[in-house]
Amino acid sequence: MTLLLRKLLRILAVLTIRKFQPGIIAVTGTVGKTSTKEAIYAILRSVRQVRASSANFNNELGLPLTILGDWNKIGQPIFFWPKVIISSCWQLLFGPAADGYPELLILEYAADRPGDIKYLLSIARPQIAVITAIGEIPVHVEFYASPEHVAREKARLVEVLPITGCAILNYDDELVYQMRERTRAHIITYGFGQGANVRISGLENRSEEIPVGHEQIWKPMGITFKLESGDNFIPIRLDGAFGKAQAYAMAAATAVGTIYGMNLITIAQASQYYQPPQHRFKVIPGIKGTFILDDSYNASPLSMAGALETVKSLKAKRKVGILGDMLELGEYTITAHEEAGRLAARVFDLLITVGSRSQLIAAAARKAGLDKKLIFSYDTASEAGVAAQTLIEKGDLILVKASRGIGLERVVEEIKYRTAVIV
Repeated sequence: MTLLLRKLLRILAVLTIRKFQPGIIAVTGTVGKTSTKEAIYAILRSVRQVRASSANFNNELGLPLTILGDWNKIGQPIFFWPKVIISSCWQLLFGPAADGYPELLILEYAADRPGDIKYLLSIARPQIAVITAIGEIPVHVEFYASPEHVAREKARLVEVLPITGCAILNYDDELVYQMRERTRAHIITYGFGQGANVRISGLENRSEEIPVGHEQIWKPMGITFKLESGDNFIPIRLDGAFGKAQAYAMAAATAVGTIYGMNLITIAQASQYYQPPQHRFKVIPGIKGTFILDDSYNASPLSMAGALETVKSLKAKRKVGILGDMLELGEYTITAHEEAGRLAARVFDLLITVGSRSQLIAAAARKAGLDKKLIFSYDTASEAGVAAQTLIEKGDLILVKASRGIGLERVVEEIKYRTAVIV
């Protein structure tokens, strides 16, 4: 049934692209894909009719779903898939709804296994490809021979670009920057490095003191930075967004915006529409007058290091880490978790780990000097969520991060403040 459905969705998606001829912007990488996709959508929506893939619609089912319609979640199979197929056939036969088919599709391309990108490209070939980051130890590397093989799979996107197309590459990631040799398309780079075409500078993670009861506590507010392109620059302020990853996302989106004739001023104005996706470094009020940095959607060594760097730069009475396993790292599992533990020891006043692999984080943090009395390890997210309610204190800044399979969103549910407040 799944194979038949996959084939049918592919045929319908290919026919839909052939009929309506939308421009296709592809986004891939091992971290930052969804944030970058959302940033591009925020920038372009003010000047073009755009559709972006919802949630994690980035595989053999999700990508064609985005092409076929504005679906935002998959419902019960017995009702959902017939509805998709019927509406897609109707659209092919009689045209789209009154507001028309989108001019541009922003599609996220996942590569969990070798061959994934090749399959997705058989459905939709882009004119613009954005590559976010690969890192020294990419997520899903367990299923590849090496990080270079992960990069090679991702590079398929730039290899198929037409000569009139554009490859937007992360200047600071060596494996991504090397992809410039694998495309005939025009190249735009972005990053913090001096040679980037769209350069990020002056990044600051902002915190402000606010009154809570009779005390003042630090609240994480967002980031500010400058974007430079040519001789021009513009200040950017993103409330509720944190870390280099969000600045990278906006820089990549700026590069896309310039392709469609937007200047830095209009891009800066449009950036205010951007909000980080759920469970991706989102700030949430917590119980006991705390603040949670909910980054529970996924984790890789690169994103973990970035999250810890961000928390270190923010002000707080006390910093708490609730860190879980990073999955699908294969032979790099021990090295990656031990490095996360060493970094965590320099950031957190209290550390809670979840899962068998994250015990390596706890052990490395102890060895790096964090008092063992301030380290707590649990097997499951449910156990950690219950314990955290007792362990956290007023004024704490709490980072929650792990691979999706660990389920740390359940910890967030346990410790978030449930009464509606303005963040």
